[in-house]
Amino acid sequence: MQRKPGTGHPTALVPKYQQCLSSAKLRLIVFSGLRNEDLKEMLESNKESHKLEAMKRVVGLIAKGKNASELFPAVVKNVASKNIELKKLVYVYLVRYAEEQQDLALLSISTFQRALKDPNQFIRASALRVLSSIRVPIIVPIMMLAIKEAAADLSPYVRKTSAHAIQKLYSLDADQKEQLIEVIEKLLKDKSTLVAGSVVMAFEEVCPDRIDLIHKNYRKLCNLLVDVEEWGQVVIISMLTRYARTQFTSPWKEDAVFDENNEKAFYDSDSEEKKGQTESKPYIMDPDHRLLLRNTKPLLQSRNTAVVMSVAQLYWHLAPKHEVSIVTKSLVRLLRSHREVQYIVLQNIATMSIQRKGMFEPFMKSFYVRSTDATHIKTLKLEILTNLANEANISTILREFQTYVKSQDKAFAAATIQAIGRCATNISEVTDTCLNGLVLLLSNRDETVVAESVVVIKKLLQTQPTQHSEIIKHMAKLFDNITVPMARASILWLMGEYCERVPKIAPDVLRKMAKTFTTEEDIVKLQTVNLAAKLYLTNSKQTKLLTQYILNLGKYDQNYDIRDRTRFIRQLIVPNEKSGALNKYARRILLAPKPAPVLESAFKDRDRFQLGTLSHSLNIKATGYQELSDWPAVAPDQSVRNVEVIEPSGSESDEESSEESDKSFSSGRSSSESEKSSSESESAKKQKKSKKTPQKKAKPAAVDRYSKVTLATASEYEDIAFLFCEFRVQMLFLSFFPLPRLVTTPSFSPVKTYELLHHMSGKGLAAKYHFPRQPCLYQPNMVAVQVILTNCSDHSLEEIHIGDRSPASLNIHCFNTIERLEPEASVTVSMGIDFSDSTQAANFQLCTKTDQFSVSIQPAVGELLMPSSMTEEEFCKDQGKLLGMNETSATITMATANTSSLAINKQLLSVANVGVVSSMLCLSCRFAGRTVSSGALVLVSLELRESSTALLTINTEKSIMATIQATQALLYEP
Repeated sequence: MQRKPGTGHPTALVPKYQQCLSSAKLRLIVFSGLRNEDLKEMLESNKESHKLEAMKRVVGLIAKGKNASELFPAVVKNVASKNIELKKLVYVYLVRYAEEQQDLALLSISTFQRALKDPNQFIRASALRVLSSIRVPIIVPIMMLAIKEAAADLSPYVRKTSAHAIQKLYSLDADQKEQLIEVIEKLLKDKSTLVAGSVVMAFEEVCPDRIDLIHKNYRKLCNLLVDVEEWGQVVIISMLTRYARTQFTSPWKEDAVFDENNEKAFYDSDSEEKKGQTESKPYIMDPDHRLLLRNTKPLLQSRNTAVVMSVAQLYWHLAPKHEVSIVTKSLVRLLRSHREVQYIVLQNIATMSIQRKGMFEPFMKSFYVRSTDATHIKTLKLEILTNLANEANISTILREFQTYVKSQDKAFAAATIQAIGRCATNISEVTDTCLNGLVLLLSNRDETVVAESVVVIKKLLQTQPTQHSEIIKHMAKLFDNITVPMARASILWLMGEYCERVPKIAPDVLRKMAKTFTTEEDIVKLQTVNLAAKLYLTNSKQTKLLTQYILNLGKYDQNYDIRDRTRFIRQLIVPNEKSGALNKYARRILLAPKPAPVLESAFKDRDRFQLGTLSHSLNIKATGYQELSDWPAVAPDQSVRNVEVIEPSGSESDEESSEESDKSFSSGRSSSESEKSSSESESAKKQKKSKKTPQKKAKPAAVDRYSKVTLATASEYEDIAFLFCEFRVQMLFLSFFPLPRLVTTPSFSPVKTYELLHHMSGKGLAAKYHFPRQPCLYQPNMVAVQVILTNCSDHSLEEIHIGDRSPASLNIHCFNTIERLEPEASVTVSMGIDFSDSTQAANFQLCTKTDQFSVSIQPAVGELLMPSSMTEEEFCKDQGKLLGMNETSATITMATANTSSLAINKQLLSVANVGVVSSMLCLSCRFAGRTVSSGALVLVSLELRESSTALLTINTEKSIMATIQATQALLYEP
């Protein structure tokens, strides 16, 4: 065996030796904590195994929340790799960083276009996913063509991805709505269960009001519902709930009789029978209405809690009242899940239990509180038990409440006392028992329990004040020992309201309060003044001097509410020349009978929101919430849902491709096997399709899926082809020259860059920022800000991040920590800042590993707006609502060169992010926008007059645009 000169190793062993060293180096890199330089070296290696291992590590870093944007140039070089596994990981990376590194991502568009025709369905889908993640308006035509092509793909997985891309394109360019609706209409006809949930989600985002698109697909969606993936089931059920409320009549009519004979003839499997019903006023449920209820019922057994909750809300809003109870067991079963799930389910049960107690009464023990429950869970269970209380079970519930009052959780104990008060109000048989029990709690050692008992007793005594004067006396005796302000104020209110029934005790209480008036809380002082006024009117002989003393103290109190109340009371009860006729009505004003308070559930009015929604959980209308419409008085024509049953030519292949997709999802085949089987299966399906599908006269012969172009649309495809050629030329040009930043911004609003941190002040770190004028991805009420960080030093900067902010309540969505920034390197990061519609600067610290720098971002007025599209008629209508104090106008002088409409639009749009409203008037320019934080409407109109003058008018409720100075600055800001 030959040996290499100068070594002790045989020549034949040299390659193996080098390979071992390379593998050892790789293991050392992988297990010793990777650096970006190491990953770059591996990504630029000639070995596919090194690249694949590096991409796995990079994706792992992304999963951990680490910033890997610095590796973008090295990763994007591998986008054209022939290794399927490597290409998938590269696409995952590009989806994450395509928006931040738009310039480099644009250079790879030609690669994505080729990948859209790859034989492997996963590569086609991944390419479309990356393409739709590059949020640059210039590639909108390319994205639209890719979505249309993917919507006709043989693979249901690719068609599913096209449905997801529809939502992304719509958020980027809403003007494409009509074309996207055509794609949605086509995908709604798809019979694959893999596509159904995604296309319905796209429908809900783009055109939720186009109910007409659902008519012909309604029955198909109902039948496919059981086989759709879980989150798709949630979306479809929500959409079908809204649909049913517009197409069927209400099953909740009183004295309605449910006649199922007609339905049994339509559905042979329905064996439900109604006994003891008369034939008067029969209610015949629409067969499609029954179809929806029947097909969603099995989903109550789903393991996904969201699916169960969706079915429960559907039955609550659509089913006859006697059928809703079938959801009860499923909802109670969900209470065994995590606390977060319990909280939402209990909220919905609380709303249901108010209107239909009988549904949950058999499961009352399921709502008993356990010591391990969180406070918010305990409170919701307590709410439900109170709603279920009636004459039959009140004794059991009160015994349970007695245990809860002794809880170490003070907030829960206070809530229990409130629940006892509600039971006493709603059930007259136990009012006295509850009241006596609350009086006993006044001797409790816990101040919280005593305070809450006083407040509840006060409300109960208002219902029967004449029968409980002894209780008022007892509370007066305990007054000195009670320290909670609300409880002391409640006792003083009772003393004043019923002072005539305790004539000896009330003046003594007032005497004690006169001594401690200056040290009491404001709420106690206010009730002391009220007590003094009422005693002055009913027992002036004993309390006149005390009242004058208290009024004098209140006259100079630090709280202006107490000072104002004191002056008002003095003028009302003490007769003088200034008081006039008002003094005659003092008794009728102060001693008027007050209505007893109504103790109600906090969930009484929540049924106005659809169950299971965020709005129901928060009890406010959330952004994007769609209200359920009322039942129609007369059912619309049901024939719109009739579909002629015709087996489409591609139905069998679609089903087989769906099965193929499912198999490839679950199997662990290698990339080469997957690619081979994919191409073979598609060719086999085409052959099978050509054999089994008869040719129809109305349609041309089958052609390749990439060449299905009709004569009517040929010109459109020629235009698109021209755009493709023009774009390829631009990409070729840009491959030699850097891409300008103006590509990412609209031509009418050039980006103005501001300095955030100078490199001298930042010890080598320089930062600039600009407003891209795009909706913030993090929160809709935030202003999007892009920051360009540059390392101007000769050493690396590590751990660049956002530190403390001022004020601390400032709402900022920070960028991810930049682990390392090399010398002369730059990186662009995105932030979101909630300026609360104010031009006040956002102050925060820009930090590195060793230093902290105080910086601030101050927006111009125009950057706090987002464009609003509206017609001229809508503009005039909204302008008419914003008159008076909401309108500001002035006459301004303009340069002769700026009097054209084009010049005015350009000038205004350069400083304000508003939309242009098309107007029929040549001498009028109109603009509309909304404030980012609150969504308040801002309308700007400019009417040209003679001698280069113009009338500028701004209509808005917000003060940021309410002055002429602000509007002039808006128009002429440099």
